[in-house]
Amino acid sequence: MSKAGSRILQGAREALAYANGEADEMQYEHHIPSEVNVKAIRQRLGLSQQAFASRYGFSVGRVRDWEQSRSNMDAPSRILLTVIDKEPEAVERALKSA
Repeated sequence: MSKAGSRILQGAREALAYANGEADEMQYEHHIPSEVNVKAIRQRLGLSQQAFASRYGFSVGRVRDWEQSRSNMDAPSRILLTVIDKEPEAVERALKSA
């Protein structure tokens, strides 16, 4: 795995630990967005709901529910979607090599 991929995976692990209350809150100063516009991210990437779900490991139903505001999004999902929004290629590389 590349150095960037390793750093992304480590960051995701740390974010998940933080979200689950398993990490020291004082060492983290990053903002986890309270809302993420999944539809805007997906459309910007030019993907159908099915393709987006498949590429990033979500169920189609979950993507649909998020887009239609029928389901609340947990913190780890908001973190991953934020990374997908900012660095989709990095997430794809990390998932390919995992």
